[in-house]
Amino acid sequence: MDDKNKVGSPDKDLINTHENYEVEYWAKKFGVTPEELKSAVKVVGNSAKAVQKHLGK
Repeated sequence: MDDKNKVGSPDKDLINTHENYEVEYWAKKFGVTPEELKSAVKVVGNSAKAVQKHLGK
């Protein structure tokens, strides 16, 4: 479960697809749909850097 009190690394470097606000934030940041974001996380894991690289952003 996401701890909203932890806002620094490593929590800020991970994408929690079980939290709608995180999915919306990261999808907007990367310019993709929530579904595309979730698919990318399934392929490369929940590291924001890995997802960004996978999406070519």
